[in-house]
Amino acid sequence: MYLIIIFVALFAIFPLTDTDIWWHLACAREWVTTWTPVREPVVNVHEYFQQVVAIVYDVGGAPLLVAFKAVLWSLVFALFLRGVKCRNLMSSAIAVVVLFIFRYQFEIRPVLFSLLFLGIYWNVLPWLFRTRNEMRGLCAKRVAKPHNVAKTAGAAVLILAIQWLWCKFQGLYILGPIFAMTLLALEWGKSRGALLWRVAFVALLFAMPLLHRDGLNLFLYPFGLLDRLLGLSPSAAIFASEIAENRSPITLLMAGENVLQSALMVVFSVAGIVFAVRRLRHAETVWLLVTAILALVAERNFVLFLPVLFAVVLKTRPALKVSLSTVYPMFAVVLVAFVLGLWLRSISQYDSMVAYQRVPVTATQWMLENPHSGRLFNDDRAGGYLAFMNPSDSTFIDGRFILKTAEFFERYLEYVDTPTLFLHDADSLNIDRVVLPLRYYARWDKLLGTLDSSEKWHVAYRDSLFAVMDRTEH
Repeated sequence: MYLIIIFVALFAIFPLTDTDIWWHLACAREWVTTWTPVREPVVNVHEYFQQVVAIVYDVGGAPLLVAFKAVLWSLVFALFLRGVKCRNLMSSAIAVVVLFIFRYQFEIRPVLFSLLFLGIYWNVLPWLFRTRNEMRGLCAKRVAKPHNVAKTAGAAVLILAIQWLWCKFQGLYILGPIFAMTLLALEWGKSRGALLWRVAFVALLFAMPLLHRDGLNLFLYPFGLLDRLLGLSPSAAIFASEIAENRSPITLLMAGENVLQSALMVVFSVAGIVFAVRRLRHAETVWLLVTAILALVAERNFVLFLPVLFAVVLKTRPALKVSLSTVYPMFAVVLVAFVLGLWLRSISQYDSMVAYQRVPVTATQWMLENPHSGRLFNDDRAGGYLAFMNPSDSTFIDGRFILKTAEFFERYLEYVDTPTLFLHDADSLNIDRVVLPLRYYARWDKLLGTLDSSEKWHVAYRDSLFAVMDRTEH
């Protein structure tokens, strides 16, 4: 398993491609809202995540933040693979190939901490909920002993403390109590004497959000996530249909986007569902089923499924049996070396740990040196970076779409196909500067062309990746 854990850390080394990290960093400095209205109440469920990544960034910038996420991802897989023995080199080589294909899933996002906490729960909760009979089976010929009261209480307090912290790291904190409830359901009836404290413990896990200042709003936050996941409300429906990572891998595959990754996501998720349904007697396989379904619902959920898939499959399936004892290990070594070579080649292409192709690095520097008096209109993926690097210039929108109303988001998307509508709104909203991408996510060609041909607007700055348009003074 050490080979897999090492390669997870290596494959997590790539620039900060997830544009949301920048508004997380901006929010660590002060709670950031766009100048356009947001829905109330706004619960900053990522507050502790933001403070942690901000400390790391302040110490070592983007390179240290990338190294930090690489270490955390290796810890996640180490926790889920703890106790798993896979001595067959070919199995490990195949695992390395799979990790390489999905390496760009290893972003620095709040979900990384959710996986870290789940990994702790994965190891601690089964021990905490273990019955005397199970201990007897595990101890074999040794005399079965009940849990040490101090150790049990310490483990329970640790989990409760982690759950309290998790509530302000990410909205998926609800997965912790759900995992505990799954274990409780599977243990139901095995030990009546311990049932009461276990039920109370799970209830306390669910109640942890109420101990925060946000209280009830934080407690209700996961229902908003469910809405966003299933697209129940008008705002959530737009969010789920327009943002790539929130679409199903089946939808992405049919649209021809990220074909290899999307196809493998579907295959692995379906295989995980089939595998889990046949072995639903254990908490691990139940959780495999849950995460496999989540992965089929939205592409971004695949990171919740991948470490569980590795842990369950490598634990329950026998190592690949091979007859050619010399050829197969050599083939495995060559396969791993080939993947390592591809990774080194991809790393050599990076000249910065900031993905400047996705955020307006040089354009923002120009904007800092050339302020404007009116309001700014920006592409959503640039909003976080602009808020972090240029806090004096409030942004129009960023990646937190769910904070917006359906009407606002529909109008924002309408600017793509109806640039004249933007010209009208720019006059009424006092927008005098526009910054838009030219290459990545370049859906703004019509609007840029319309602004360029208008007498009221001109190109103030342009590089190969971004353009800044300013209103012409008369």
